[in-house]
Amino acid sequence: MNKKSIESSVQDLVEDIIRSSEIELVDIEYVKEGPFKYLRVYLDKAEGITVDDCADVSRALNKKLDEVDLIKEQYFLEVSSPGVERPFKTDADYQKNIGNFVEVKFYKPIDGRKSVEGILSEKQDNQVVIQAGEEQIKIEVKDISKINRVLEDF
Repeated sequence: MNKKSIESSVQDLVEDIIRSSEIELVDIEYVKEGPFKYLRVYLDKAEGITVDDCADVSRALNKKLDEVDLIKEQYFLEVSSPGVERPFKTDADYQKNIGNFVEVKFYKPIDGRKSVEGILSEKQDNQVVIQAGEEQIKIEVKDISKINRVLEDF
């Protein structure tokens, strides 16, 4: 079974486990790092994901994975929060971070810049608006290679 098939099948299992809860599935990764394989499941919820939430999902997912024998090779299962500075993947990620300080990286330079930092002030269908000091920058979503929240130094 290939990486995408495994991730898709695990997504179905996780969504079944969390269906009746406030927990949302953020991402799934099946990766090889050195000699080891990792199945990483990232969860969140509006009021913040807890260690107990992650442990509960991990136990339930581990049991389901053993039952269906989906992954034939040895791997480590990790269930966690995606972290504050994770890349935005969904419209909800953008909406939750309006008013927060973000870093935006571009596929290719725009006006001579490869990235910009500032306050995410708006997200429309195809565009984000960043307030960088006095400058308001409008960026097409298709030009963004990565956008994530950045914790400001105080």
